[in-house]
Amino acid sequence: MAREFIVEADGGSRGNPGPAGYGAVVVDAATGETLTEAAEYLGVVTNNVAEYRGLLAGLRAAHALDPSAAVHVRMDSKLVIEQMSGRWKIKHPDMKPLAKEAGRVFPADQVTYEWIPRAENKHADRLANEAMDAGKRGEQWSASASTAELDAGGRTAPRKGRGAETSAAPPRGRDQPPRTGTVTTTDKTTADTRAASTVASPGWSSAPDLGAPATFVLLRHGETPLTPQKRFSGSGGTDPALSDVGLEQAQRVAEALARRGTIETILASPLTRTRQTAGAVAERLGLDVTIEEGLKETDFGAWEGLTFGEVRERHPDDLNAWLADPEAHPTGGGESFAETATRIAATRDKLVAAYAGRTVLLVTHVTPIKTFVRLALGAPPESLFRMELSAASLSAVAYYADGNASVRLFNDTSHLRP
Repeated sequence: MAREFIVEADGGSRGNPGPAGYGAVVVDAATGETLTEAAEYLGVVTNNVAEYRGLLAGLRAAHALDPSAAVHVRMDSKLVIEQMSGRWKIKHPDMKPLAKEAGRVFPADQVTYEWIPRAENKHADRLANEAMDAGKRGEQWSASASTAELDAGGRTAPRKGRGAETSAAPPRGRDQPPRTGTVTTTDKTTADTRAASTVASPGWSSAPDLGAPATFVLLRHGETPLTPQKRFSGSGGTDPALSDVGLEQAQRVAEALARRGTIETILASPLTRTRQTAGAVAERLGLDVTIEEGLKETDFGAWEGLTFGEVRERHPDDLNAWLADPEAHPTGGGESFAETATRIAATRDKLVAAYAGRTVLLVTHVTPIKTFVRLALGAPPESLFRMELSAASLSAVAYYADGNASVRLFNDTSHLRP
């Protein structure tokens, strides 16, 4: 009977791209014994590259132990798990060769993939951080210095039936936003989040040495009847239309964008309020609107239509958990911030690839816009609660060919003033 290994892997980038490292551990599935560890400081790369390098190292370590073994990979990177499982396409040029190389280590029928919460991936996470710490000191990680076994006790056995894969949402938006230092955030994704080092230009779309970026001008929809009352209004509610004030705001922002003259394409969330706002801009600019499902607002579950105070009164425990943990869900099965971040990161990557060198208006909502900005800055999940985003406001983020992002504008409402 073939041996079975569990490979747990993780990668991180402090800056994304920034100083990065990976960690991987191979465990005997029958006994739970740690068989080997691997970690390495990678220099300056993105979170996603570090994640893939961790996977590759773990698979190679398992292959060195027994090339005939069955391998069950467990990672908290939704992006890597979904791509290696074949459910998501791999478009980023940095990821394609790594994924192909990982796929060649073992025959495909010997490897299965499972997403796990970051709390169950502490061993590999600690290894990755030890590698980054060593790199900061100008050293390379050494197995003799590993303290990862301190966290290995939290490992849980994989589901019986190696082919089973969780459908639970990922942690962190990592696939989702990145981690900074040893602080885990809601997305490393993914969130191959891109740190900014470029200077804003008045036109949003000037071309630096790396070539013209894909520039996303992020427009929050105009007011609805729920906006002034600060009620939860996500993708799972009554789908309110714009109020009279919101319709006027949409006209004002349309005029402002027409004066600027840089918008080439308009994409909008499928919800009524964003489609109405996008429609007003499109009519003024003579463009069409393309609906992008990935831009929809978070689903706030049973909180839809309620004020913060009403949620505090009716669901205090759920609200406290939601405020403290990006993986917590609103009451009634809504969407966590981690899930939203994963969705936004995937949408971002798809659109960056599709609109390189172009300036695109994304008409969307509070949480998606804040998440775009958070991921670009490599900020922790709690930063979502520290941003003010007004109705019909404009923000802008540019994405360059090397993976860097530049936040160029945030919450501009000057066009709404008389």
